[in-house]
Amino acid sequence: MFSKLFWAMAFACLASYAGLAQDPAKVEPKHYKLAFENDWVQVVNVHYGPHERSSLHDHPGGVVVVLTAGHLRFTDQDGKTKEVYAKPGESRWYPAFKHKVENLGDTSYDAVYIGIKSKSLAKTAPDAQTAKILADYGLTYPKR
Repeated sequence: MFSKLFWAMAFACLASYAGLAQDPAKVEPKHYKLAFENDWVQVVNVHYGPHERSSLHDHPGGVVVVLTAGHLRFTDQDGKTKEVYAKPGESRWYPAFKHKVENLGDTSYDAVYIGIKSKSLAKTAPDAQTAKILADYGLTYPKR
């Protein structure tokens, strides 16, 4: 009986940790602030002061929109590093991955990360707010 209870509790703890690991605003609140969220996307404001570092965290795949220039080092869970020079106004796609971030610059770095939460986004009609935003830009949602 104890063994079953132990494994059930261990599974529950791991499941709750996995849920938190997917949400950078909860894992790294110093650097990530939730701006907007619905069933399809999570929009997070990103801020790193000069030479600040994050702990290991992950994001769903998504697009980062750079607000201020930055020189960043990403270190993945296996220790592999990649340096990135970000330019204001630039947008980049990032697949889901676990990493640490270090701002190598002497100035703050700011961006917005738009994480895709659902692969079925293209199959789902937008809510009224999203439909209005699309219409404001002269866009329509494709019919499926």
